[in-house]
Amino acid sequence: MNKDQFLTAALQNPANEIITEELFRLALPDAWLVSGCLVQTVWNVLTKRAVDYGINDYDVFYFDPDTSWEAEDAVIRMLAERLARRGIQVEARNQARVHLWYPDKHGLPYPALRCSTEGIDRFLTRNTQIGIRRTREAYEVYAPNGYGDVAALVVRPNPGANFSAVNYEAKAARWKALWPEITVLPAATS
Repeated sequence: MNKDQFLTAALQNPANEIITEELFRLALPDAWLVSGCLVQTVWNVLTKRAVDYGINDYDVFYFDPDTSWEAEDAVIRMLAERLARRGIQVEARNQARVHLWYPDKHGLPYPALRCSTEGIDRFLTRNTQIGIRRTREAYEVYAPNGYGDVAALVVRPNPGANFSAVNYEAKAARWKALWPEITVLPAATS
């Protein structure tokens, strides 16, 4: 699977296209649609399921130097309001402020990031380290590990910073129940 094939499959889910268009219109700084909603749409296309099967929500990363909760909350509310009318539940997070709340929530350290793609790099699984965003002419894709695991339906841990075997196994178990075709590699695998 290459970038174009990935995008073609991911954009079969109308919600993914709607969100990226909305992010482009709003011009949120360094905004990306990321992770599971993209990969799971591709899995659904490959396994011939409804394109939104198993997708709980749609994750948006952006990077705003204003690290106040009030600024992030305003973005969360604005996106929720704009997309709820379309039946799309979005979870937006300002990557500039994750380090402020992550240690308390997850009990793990988290460094200050410099951009949204650094947040993508920290995902629990390598296969979900993917983000897309609309540009004036097309789409930009960030996929540091490529598309091989997505196409092969492989879930692989990202044992880098902030890895939690317990969280990985819980996420993988949920996915395996929904997509029995996937292969889940053990948490010790890199």
